[in-house]
Amino acid sequence: MRFEEFDDPRWPLIAGAKWPSRYACSEWGRTKPKENADFRVCFCFPDVYEVGMSYLGFQLLYPRTKNMDGVDAERAYCPWIDMEQSLREARLLLGSIESGRALKDFDGLGFTLQHEMSFTNILTMLDLGGVPLLASRRTDADPIVMAGGPAALVPEPVADFIDIFCLGDGEVVNPPLFDLLKKTKGRARIERLRAAAELDGTYVPALTSCTYDESGAHFASEFPLPRKRLICRDMDAIAPEGMIVPASGIIHDRVAVELFRGCSRGCRFCQAGMIYRPIRERSPEVVDKCIRALIRQTGWEECSLVSLASCDYPQIGTLLQSLSNLHDDGIKVSLPSLRVDNFSVGLAAGLEVMKKGGLTLAPEAGSQRMRDVINKGVTEADLDAALNAAFEHGWQKIKLYFMMGLPTETDDDLRGIVDLAERAASIGRRHSKRAAINVSVAGFVPKGHTPFQWAAQNTREELARKGAFMKKQVKSRAISFKYHESEQSFIEGVLARGDRRVGRAILEAWRLGERFDSWSETFSLERWMEAFARAGIDPAWYAQRERAEDEAFPWDHIDTGVSKSFLLREYRRAREAKVTRDCRSFGCNACGWERRGCEWSEANA
Repeated sequence: MRFEEFDDPRWPLIAGAKWPSRYACSEWGRTKPKENADFRVCFCFPDVYEVGMSYLGFQLLYPRTKNMDGVDAERAYCPWIDMEQSLREARLLLGSIESGRALKDFDGLGFTLQHEMSFTNILTMLDLGGVPLLASRRTDADPIVMAGGPAALVPEPVADFIDIFCLGDGEVVNPPLFDLLKKTKGRARIERLRAAAELDGTYVPALTSCTYDESGAHFASEFPLPRKRLICRDMDAIAPEGMIVPASGIIHDRVAVELFRGCSRGCRFCQAGMIYRPIRERSPEVVDKCIRALIRQTGWEECSLVSLASCDYPQIGTLLQSLSNLHDDGIKVSLPSLRVDNFSVGLAAGLEVMKKGGLTLAPEAGSQRMRDVINKGVTEADLDAALNAAFEHGWQKIKLYFMMGLPTETDDDLRGIVDLAERAASIGRRHSKRAAINVSVAGFVPKGHTPFQWAAQNTREELARKGAFMKKQVKSRAISFKYHESEQSFIEGVLARGDRRVGRAILEAWRLGERFDSWSETFSLERWMEAFARAGIDPAWYAQRERAEDEAFPWDHIDTGVSKSFLLREYRRAREAKVTRDCRSFGCNACGWERRGCEWSEANA
């Protein structure tokens, strides 16, 4: 028997790869590329297949794009370093998984920027795909390189590599942009970019110049600034109708359906909680219908109710009750994000899938003062109630996530992390001799578009000292205490608040061999420091410097909807350890969306 797939020159490379399933990509639910399409876009995820296939965004945007007239979509993922080397040695170009078409032969490439540590992988994919790395060197024959996602809202570090940034929900931004690029195909590249810049929800860095002085970054553009982020207000209208199911295992191997987008809790460290505002809920009837349809279509036996804080969904109890009969068919329902309180733990206890592993809670800080600084909205009573409920419901292993290096933090606040872990272990021992507490502490990284965008990041040495300081104080054998190494947090801090000059260092780091920076086995601080030196950049100036209140940030020309005045007000309140209460329950906090039709501000008016 002869298989046409074996004629593909990539098959010998796939067979020799460390993880062949990353490249064989056997899937159910994907559709063949259209024979005739006026605009072909390849969605590019700058990480390996099993990570990219767990990203819900592509699952939502891929079928919607394929349904557009004259437009077709395919996908590509970043090859691991062994496959990158094999492709280069064989002189083969990186292509899509659907057809193998080289990236250079698409009309457009759409990268998702989920986090800053994927930036060097963008360059790997462009280079392997035969696309010039620098936007300024691309010709009319090259694809238009687009980028969206959270990191696209702080775009300047990768502005030299991207033609068009897509700001906001892809369901709203992409269709008019793809339609315009389809209609302008064949025209001069700069003409097409100017046309794209006239659309809402786009930012074209080639049409914007930037200068820097002591007061910060300053922009001059052919088009009005700031550029506004677009949102989809009707979540029911964009409910998913299908999902692609990989034959190999992926990180999140299940049906995922959003309950709502946005968050109103106002944690001051959380970029997602700020940039995804306002709250937009999906009706429970549509969620229920969507889950059942996707389970029938995909064959998955687990579904996840997705949001930044699933237990904040007002109809969560009613929805879980309506889904309870799925258990009779062996279907498990999970809540990936739990509040630290008795109510949330009680909900989780009713879900069979949650009882198989450990329960994860994120107090984020150990002392009440520090939790007030970050506006976590969790009290000592909440913590004790959640821990007692967890052990009473049969969990024996609890994972606790914290941050260190937060603004105004002292050693007493760090002792609070250890004290809380010891208290959790003590509560656990009252219920089970096998009770175990796993503590994970990550270094805090200030992010743009948050109240802490003015704050300085701790030095690597200080984070290392803090981690060792806490670990020495742990007494209970029931506690496993780990803290993240500070090197990756430092680089993330530079990239998270960088300006266009940082792009030079990203390019140098990539040329030196930097790949997969979020993976510890491939990350190298030495390469990054050499890259900064070659680029003439002081990384500490970006990461470890407290900003003046009136400084102009390199992302001020991107309007997420949350006002800078609100963020500054929250930063000042943080320094005084003052709590700002949830606007859905206690009234509008005037974050900026009250002037743009936020339904919760209207309801509380």
